[in-house]
Amino acid sequence: MKNLAIKAENISKQYRLGEVGTGTLSHDLNRFWHKIRGNEDPYLRIGEANDRATKGESDYVWSLRDINFEIEQGDAVGIIGRNGAGKSTLLKLLSKVTKPTTGSFKVNGRIASLLEVGTGFNPEMTGRENIYLNGAILGMRRHEITRKLDEIIEFSGVDRYIDTPVKRYSSGMYVRLAFAVAAHLESEILIVDEVLAVGDAEFQKKCLGKMGDISKGEGRTVLFVSHNMAAVKSLCNNGIVLNNGQLNFIGSIQNAVEEYSQLGQRSLNINLLNRKDRIGTGLIKFSDVKFYDLKNKELNTLSTGMSALIKFYFNNNIKSGTEKKIRFDVGVFDQTENRIVQLSTFYQKEEFLINSKKTHFIIYIPKLNLLEGNYILTIYSKIDEDEADWIQNAFSFYVDSGDYYGFGRVMPKGFGKIATEHLIELK
Repeated sequence: MKNLAIKAENISKQYRLGEVGTGTLSHDLNRFWHKIRGNEDPYLRIGEANDRATKGESDYVWSLRDINFEIEQGDAVGIIGRNGAGKSTLLKLLSKVTKPTTGSFKVNGRIASLLEVGTGFNPEMTGRENIYLNGAILGMRRHEITRKLDEIIEFSGVDRYIDTPVKRYSSGMYVRLAFAVAAHLESEILIVDEVLAVGDAEFQKKCLGKMGDISKGEGRTVLFVSHNMAAVKSLCNNGIVLNNGQLNFIGSIQNAVEEYSQLGQRSLNINLLNRKDRIGTGLIKFSDVKFYDLKNKELNTLSTGMSALIKFYFNNNIKSGTEKKIRFDVGVFDQTENRIVQLSTFYQKEEFLINSKKTHFIIYIPKLNLLEGNYILTIYSKIDEDEADWIQNAFSFYVDSGDYYGFGRVMPKGFGKIATEHLIELK
């Protein structure tokens, strides 16, 4: 028989765009009238999925819709999905920060949550006082917290400032103490959102190790949200994939990460001009990305070691006769959204200037050193001091294996992501 830590039954969360709460007074009265008559809430039959890449027609959006799952005690579960998929909303519902529109959770045990920097902390109280406050919220007695106090302070690394009000802490110190409290106080379920990204690399590694100990050594349940697939795979045994507020997959973490990667590839088929999840003034709007050889012939395939040009086309809405300072950035990510490299005009000696006649910029690649695999580009532009156009996960491409070193030997898959010049000598 399963020992369940969490069971989600038909969980949905609806929001009304531009409004706080459920919406207008008339809508609230309408809901109340249907309720006292024993009828269904009329606004549950309307609304759209939370797809930020397309333009919707309704003011009502389902951040989550009909989510059902079971999590066993002692499981470490990675909750993954693209931005806006509903991951943080799900954790807030579990942590009772907000209530679901429909459905309910059955939870076996106390929950400790780390959702945002400083969640559950009183900024006027010291670090030490906040440890006791958080313990009390979890239902622990003072002597139980005192027993854990030295361990929490040592793990957090902020012992010098433990009697200082936390409003004077940096965001990194906040996270250190908040995680230490959540991980060491005796809750049966630990929920951690992406806040660990605030900490330094050493502390992130320390936190992942502690969460592994909690799950595998202490038999407690961990729910972990992160875009770092390597961290998710190292910590979690199961995964939940959310897409546009709906449950896309639940199963082993390996299969969940593969499904997430495929989902990302399918979502990149939208024409760039039709992307609604872009950010910026629109003075320029990216429209296409194409690859060419050095003779300006368009390429359909890329391979390791080849020379190529990447052309980024955009619609130019700059007023005729004016010239502005512009910056372009291109981020290259692998299929699990780990950054491989960032290219930027910001670090070039000469500033880039743009007028109304410019329609594209070019990146020259003398020798492509990406190894075989799928890659994703994020593109960004800034005119003067304002973001002009920024599209995350804008374009995907595939690199075939190739003879990078020119010795007739193809670089195989599984040798990492980047080919480098050898510095090995035999003496």
